[in-house]
Amino acid sequence: MNQNIDMFLLNNADNINNKNKLVVVGMSGGVDSSVAAWILKQNGYKVIGLFMKNWEDEESSNCTYKDDLLDAASVADKIGIDFEYINFSKEYKDKVFSIFLKEYSLGRTPNPDILCNSEIKFRVFLDYCLNLGAQYIATGHYARIRKTGSKYQLLKAIDLKKDQSYFLYRLNQEQLSRSIFPLGDICKTKVREIAKKIGLHNFNKKDSTGICFIGEKSFSSFLERFIPVKEGVILTIDGKKIGTHKGVHFYTLGQRKGLGIGGVKDYSSYDALDTGAWYVARKDLKKNIIYAVRSKHHQLLNTSRLQAANIHWIDNSMPAIKNNLYHAKTRYRQLDSECKLLNLNDDELEIMFTEKQWAITPGQSVVIYDNDICMGGGIIY
Repeated sequence: MNQNIDMFLLNNADNINNKNKLVVVGMSGGVDSSVAAWILKQNGYKVIGLFMKNWEDEESSNCTYKDDLLDAASVADKIGIDFEYINFSKEYKDKVFSIFLKEYSLGRTPNPDILCNSEIKFRVFLDYCLNLGAQYIATGHYARIRKTGSKYQLLKAIDLKKDQSYFLYRLNQEQLSRSIFPLGDICKTKVREIAKKIGLHNFNKKDSTGICFIGEKSFSSFLERFIPVKEGVILTIDGKKIGTHKGVHFYTLGQRKGLGIGGVKDYSSYDALDTGAWYVARKDLKKNIIYAVRSKHHQLLNTSRLQAANIHWIDNSMPAIKNNLYHAKTRYRQLDSECKLLNLNDDELEIMFTEKQWAITPGQSVVIYDNDICMGGGIIY
C-alpha cells in the first residue's frame, strides 16, 4: 500500500483510529469508486458499498445501470465489503432533471453533473448514509479535502487532467466534513494499476461520459420528448437567412455540429474572410432566432467579462477582491484563466478575465480558484 495514500486518508478523517468508523462508498461499477472502496478498507474503515440508481424511464433504457450494478456488486464481493442498492430516481427527477428541463426551456445550458453532486450525491445520499449510522461517505471523485483550523477546503486533485473539483464547487462545510475522496492524491494510471493488481475485473473499464439519462441517443432527440419543437431561422449577424432550426432551446453558444448549414456558400460579407465552420454566436429566445458566425474567433464568441448569480462560497465567506487576482474557468475541460472579481455582493458577481474566454454560456457554472483551492462559483447569466 502506498504510504502517501494512507496519510491522505488519515488526515482527511481527522483521526488515526479508523477501525470502528463506518464509511459508505458510492459505487458506480467503474474503476474509480471500486479502488476508492478498496483503499478505505485497507486503511481500517468499516466499508459499505452502495449503488445509486438515479434514472428510471419507461420509454427508454439508455443507462447501463444493470451492467454497472453487477460490476459494483462483483467488486464489493471481491474486496470483501457489504453492498447495498438504493433507488433515488424520484429524488433525481425532482431535484435535478426538473431544473435541467426548466433551464433549457429558458434557453440556458445547465450542467446536470453539478446539480447531481450538490442535490443527490452529497445531500440525499449523504442523509441516507448518516441514517445508516455512517460517519462518512466517499466517492471516486478526483479532488482533495483539507482541514485548516475549523474550516474545510476543497482542493484540486494531484492528477490535474482528471481533477473534478469543478463539479463539486457547490459543496458546503458540513458536506465536506463528512466526505472522503480517496483518489485525490493518485493519478488515474495508478488507479488502474491498483485495480489490476488486486484482481478487479473492471480495471480497464471505459470511463463513463455524457449524461446518464440521455445515453447514446441524440441529445436534441431526447429533449424533443419534453420541449416542443418550434422552428425558426438561422441568421448571419447582419440579418441574412442561412438556414432554419427547430427551436433555440436545442442549441448552445459555440455549438458547431447539428446546424445543417455547413455547406452554405453564400454567407454574409461580415464573415467574408472566414471559410470555416459555422458556430452559434447568439440566441434570441423571444424571437426564436439563432445568429451564427463562420469563425471560432469572432468577437461575439470571445469575451473577457461575465456575470453570475446564485453564488456559493465553500467556506461561507466572500474572498477579498481589491487588487486580488484569482483564476476561474467556465467549462470543465478548460484551463484556469487569470481574472479579477468585480461588483461582488451576496448573490451576484462580475468577473473580468485577463484574456478573452471562448463561448461563455448562460446556465453553465463559473468556478473560481485561489491556486489549488476551489473557493466556489456561480451560475452564468
